[in-house]
Amino acid sequence: MESVSKHYAAMKTAIEKYTPHVDMELVDAGYQYAAKKHDGQLRKDGSPYIIHPLSVAEIVAEMGLDTDAILAALLHDCIEDTDASHEEIAHRFGKTVADLVEGVTKLTRVNFQSMEEEQMENLRKMFLAMSKDIRVILIKIADRLHNTRTLQYQTPEKQRSKSLETMEIYAPLAHRLGMQKIKWELEDTSLKYLDPVGYEEISKQLDEKEAENAQLMASIREKIENRLRENGIKFQIYGRVKHIYSIYRKMYSQNKTLDEVYDLYAFRVIVDDIADCYNVLGHIHDLFNLVPGRFKDYISTPKPNGYQSLHTTVIGSEGIPFEVQIRTAQMHHTAEYGIAAHWKYKEGIQSAGGEEQFEWVRRLLENQQDSEAEDFISSLKIDMFDDEVFVFTPRGEVISLPAGSTPIDFAYAIHSEVGNHMVGAKVNHRIVNYDTILQNGDIVEVITSKSAKGPSRDWLSLCKSNQARIKIRQWYKKERREENVVNGKQSFEEELRRIGVAPSLINNDTLQPLLLKKLSFTNMDDMYAAIGYGGLTAVKAVNRIKDEILRFSKKEAAETADGNPKDPTSISYKPKQATSGVIVEDIDNCMIKFARCCTPVPGDDIVGFITKGFGVSVHRRDCPNAAGAASPENSGRWVKVVWASMPMESFSTSFELTCQDRDGLALDAAMVISSMKLKCSELNARSDGKGGCTISVTVEVQNVTELNAVRSRLSAIKGVKNVRRGHH
Repeated sequence: MESVSKHYAAMKTAIEKYTPHVDMELVDAGYQYAAKKHDGQLRKDGSPYIIHPLSVAEIVAEMGLDTDAILAALLHDCIEDTDASHEEIAHRFGKTVADLVEGVTKLTRVNFQSMEEEQMENLRKMFLAMSKDIRVILIKIADRLHNTRTLQYQTPEKQRSKSLETMEIYAPLAHRLGMQKIKWELEDTSLKYLDPVGYEEISKQLDEKEAENAQLMASIREKIENRLRENGIKFQIYGRVKHIYSIYRKMYSQNKTLDEVYDLYAFRVIVDDIADCYNVLGHIHDLFNLVPGRFKDYISTPKPNGYQSLHTTVIGSEGIPFEVQIRTAQMHHTAEYGIAAHWKYKEGIQSAGGEEQFEWVRRLLENQQDSEAEDFISSLKIDMFDDEVFVFTPRGEVISLPAGSTPIDFAYAIHSEVGNHMVGAKVNHRIVNYDTILQNGDIVEVITSKSAKGPSRDWLSLCKSNQARIKIRQWYKKERREENVVNGKQSFEEELRRIGVAPSLINNDTLQPLLLKKLSFTNMDDMYAAIGYGGLTAVKAVNRIKDEILRFSKKEAAETADGNPKDPTSISYKPKQATSGVIVEDIDNCMIKFARCCTPVPGDDIVGFITKGFGVSVHRRDCPNAAGAASPENSGRWVKVVWASMPMESFSTSFELTCQDRDGLALDAAMVISSMKLKCSELNARSDGKGGCTISVTVEVQNVTELNAVRSRLSAIKGVKNVRRGHH
């Protein structure tokens, strides 16, 4: 068992090395306080709990943060797991430390309706605190990093769920903050539990090739060193094999062996100044053959997280490609520790310039209070974690957008009024369509008009950023309330009928207040409006109140049986007997089959076709094969069908993804399906040989709501241009 004294000494060493300005007396007082509060508490491995806060504080010290941050790391679990309070910590260590601890603390005393809602609220709280003080998220990442290092003591289920959350939230967040070193460790450790067989296979093969790799890298390194010394350049050079998760993505997405993955190697050259960076780049291109299209200049155009470096991929005499990164020592420190490297604190006050640099944090929180849990989580991932594209305004200002963004995203990134009054757009001085995908370096100009009618609902499917979607929905919420109420009411009543409930039932004076309370609305029009502008789906609204309606209907029916007749409109419809989750109008107990050409699922608008000898075939109404429903010769064979209230099975459906080909694309699609715990019967990827590819995937879902959630998640994958329902 590891000793507390060993970990205390490790934390102190890190402080002395990276943050010598820290007040050690205060840190020691914080340690004593935390140790007392956590006294008697043990970790899963049986060690004293205080080892965890000490380890987190050590990581925070390695980031170069200040006394308050280290104190908050030591105390980060005190409010959640002990009787310590914000007031007590503020009294002993100052309000700043107490606020940091509270920002990191999870919500524990709130009742949530779902895991998604809990995750949403935790993330929302974290980002709100982060927008006030970036140190909150740095401590949180340090906390997650140490927890991943000790996952071996958790149950297999906990190992997988935590690793998936780390892979989806914390590793990309570390990337967004420029903390590459931590990002790599989070990814590799998570992979160990998400796919232990794949991880072990790659790890074992790398061990076997260690001598061969070392020899090759020594040869390349020697060539670079000799050339730079000859030209009097002061430098440091490091070589490494790419981390395991990076290799894993290539191997399993492209079905390659390790021997077939050639770009395993990367070198990093550290020099004194920017001029030497470009000088070294010239020598590298002279020594080795350049791989076209693989040069990136992040010095002249830094990433939003502050990352700066020159990247180039070249091929040596051995015929093996490798990457070279060239940067100054300061750039290197920023690349390793990201935001922590250039945020300095004095008495808890952030240095100048930080607020502008991390305005994206605040944008994440804009208008999120009206978001559904799953919408917030999925859109958060889109806005936060996708790779970015950098475009320019006509004045030369750089705008960062999620990859795959359109002029609509650009317009709303400038200002909501610009988006709402947009009537056209130019890219590189040429008029383009709204669905044009923006590329790095594009100059984008928005054409506006005061007489513009506002955004189209179609824009919601064309834009990529959550910021744009929320602003469009806000406009509809505010400007089109009457229209939203009408459309929302229609959708809501259709969903009620689908489950066999008379819409008039909800007008009951006793029932309606219960339903409104359950849905968190003050009146029905507000609820209808929310459905109309897309803030809430009719399916979700009805599902939340279904139990209340059914209980009320049974009570009404019982009272009627006792001789107390009720208004017949208040009683729910009694649907015909369902077969396979579908009710056929005027036909009982017939054979039902779901058409393979369009794979309908509950919630789809459907129609039935009476086949010869095989019962009723159920099609989506928009299926090409259902086009004959209106033809005179077949008019008698098409029948009205509706979904039963409680389908007893899952339904197979397919998607076709049109994508820009890249490494790891199929793997990302598989991970999305795995994370949603859906059964996948087919996943195929085929390249068109022109830089594009098509992925076909077949999954089982319960209803159209789940189907739309899958489609949304698949659409968010980097490189995916379009996701459509499959038609065979």
